[in-house]
Amino acid sequence: MRIVTGGVLHETSTFAGGKTVVRDFESGIGFARGRELFDKFRGANFCCGGFIDGAEQHGFELLPILWAFAFPSAVIERASYDLLKNEFLDGLRRELANGVDGVLLDLHGAMVVEGIDDGDGDFMASVREVVGPDIPIIVTTDLHANHAPLRVASANAIIGYDTYPHIDMAERGREAADLIVRAIRREVRPTSALRQLPLFWSAACQVTAHPPIDEAFRLIHEVESRPGILSATLSTGFPWADIPQMGASIIVVADGDQALAQRTADEIGDWIWSRRERWFKTPLTVHEAIVSGQQSGRFPILLADMSDNTGGGAAGDSTEVLRTFVELDLPDALVLYMVDPDVAQQAHTAGIGARLRVEVGGKSDPVQGPPVPLDVEVLALSDGRFRYDGPMYAGVNGELGASAWLRQRGVNVVVVSVRMQPLDQAFARSLGIDCSAMKYISAKSAVHFRSGFEQLGGPIFNIDARAIHSHNFASLAYRRRRPMWPLDPIAST
Repeated sequence: MRIVTGGVLHETSTFAGGKTVVRDFESGIGFARGRELFDKFRGANFCCGGFIDGAEQHGFELLPILWAFAFPSAVIERASYDLLKNEFLDGLRRELANGVDGVLLDLHGAMVVEGIDDGDGDFMASVREVVGPDIPIIVTTDLHANHAPLRVASANAIIGYDTYPHIDMAERGREAADLIVRAIRREVRPTSALRQLPLFWSAACQVTAHPPIDEAFRLIHEVESRPGILSATLSTGFPWADIPQMGASIIVVADGDQALAQRTADEIGDWIWSRRERWFKTPLTVHEAIVSGQQSGRFPILLADMSDNTGGGAAGDSTEVLRTFVELDLPDALVLYMVDPDVAQQAHTAGIGARLRVEVGGKSDPVQGPPVPLDVEVLALSDGRFRYDGPMYAGVNGELGASAWLRQRGVNVVVVSVRMQPLDQAFARSLGIDCSAMKYISAKSAVHFRSGFEQLGGPIFNIDARAIHSHNFASLAYRRRRPMWPLDPIAST
């Protein structure tokens, strides 16, 4: 049994400036070509790690072609996308000459390309065109996918993550591997249906271990136990993409019964829509969150600076939180991470122990706020290389570029050169920072940082500080995806 694998993964913000090009895929997690995929993902919490586990369990030959990942950012340049897609398709054609039984694709589900609103759907459809109608294609996608009909028409099954933070990626990869083996053996005939929902789902309401979304996933898992149902996926959507298919959705995979799949997807969709008020929550301001945290008497107080979430394509250099920490002269306060390669380089040039006058952040866009003038001591330096040890990216190497730990009085800030949200405490520890000793921690993340920081035990607040990816959706210029609840009154879907 020979099964091809790979994918091009990108979470695309149409509100971010510039273009995403091939070199952006070379940074961070980057590329894996051919057998490099085994070295990169064996034992790691990624879908490809689950594919590898499935190959070993079931005894099939996994044939990796190309896996390419760029950190969330602007729309992908068409020429760059075509280059990556054609490399995968050329490799697929070569493998087909020796016989292919199935295709396992690892995609994100929120990719937008110049001239192609549904980048993931285009990729799936292109693979289907090459392999023909009979070879099963099973796809794994992120919880924040913006699903559209072309995907369901192109793939036999789409399996999305069940957790946020995404700690189940390898598990979903194993599920996909199990399903494709059963499909190849003709034990099942996966057929899928989609239900789209025009609603914004607040990040604070998406933490799958907590209410209210845990109730929705209990329904998802109950549905998956029903006769004839092979899989059910709830996607909350990626809202910073002004495209027609943006929003929440349900995909149900049934065993050879498309009517059952559609009926079940509609059942779940109706259940979610009837409770739509539960999935939206207005975030707090920075000051409101600090006061609420102080009143709780528990520390550290954790602020999710979600409007500048680098994991969603934001620049990572908004300054409202840092400025507030400095103005309040907070003790034992920490900002993770401020993307500012210029300041990082200044710190490296000066060296550990030096004192510097620097202007931190606020350099990518006026919306991010002006730079914050600081008189800092350089406490530690790093080339940005480390290994994640939290549950989300466990076992994967990280690369943040030239980085530094800086401090002014009680306010600490880690400046980095590569955009990435803090998924766990590994990089902070590599600089000598003990996060448990801090009283105030702000992470440029919406939810993923919880996987490595929730264990600290302090209260967590999602805040809407000034930044390009505001969670006040009414402030963003959506033109192609309206009406959307709660911005518009919608009686039914």
